[in-house]
Amino acid sequence: MRQEIISDAILVSSYLKGDETSLEILIKRHKQRIYSFIYSKVYDRDVAEDVFQDTFIKVIKTLKRGKYNEEGKFLPWVMRIAHNLVIDHFRKNNRMPKFDNSGEFSIFSVLCDSSLNAEKAIIKDQVESDVRRLIEELPEDQKEVLVMRMYQDMSFKEISERTGVSINTALGRMRYALINMRKVIEKHNIILTN
Repeated sequence: MRQEIISDAILVSSYLKGDETSLEILIKRHKQRIYSFIYSKVYDRDVAEDVFQDTFIKVIKTLKRGKYNEEGKFLPWVMRIAHNLVIDHFRKNNRMPKFDNSGEFSIFSVLCDSSLNAEKAIIKDQVESDVRRLIEELPEDQKEVLVMRMYQDMSFKEISERTGVSINTALGRMRYALINMRKVIEKHNIILTN
């Protein structure tokens, strides 16, 4: 029987009956999606690899304890585990993406909610990809500051040193980046919440 034909649910139940190869098939089948999802959050191959391994360790433990009851929704369940482990990683390293002055763009605070269900996680991914597209449309200098601040968690002092501009200029660019993003959001009537 070809792998593609066997559903995730059947593979899970045959793994629970002791067939180790079923789990290998499941991991191979979903590795790319899960790994890409993790990488899109942490932007670091080693960290992504660690979180991916931890995700499947948790999956195996949960399955072995008989605690899996997702009615055949294997992938969203695994994605939720991966999502929570990504949050744990950020919490451990005190590096939750954040806006500490002005709290203007609350979209990133969504990352703090570890109770996201699969549907919300999908919506959040869509929102984040919309946000990334908006960022791409910014002028280069604003985009650079925004990415350093939001995704690389750099302080404005570090941004100033890296870009060779004053802290005030870096702050100004960040402010204009947010204003410009908001204008694009309003112009195209983009909805960034669920």
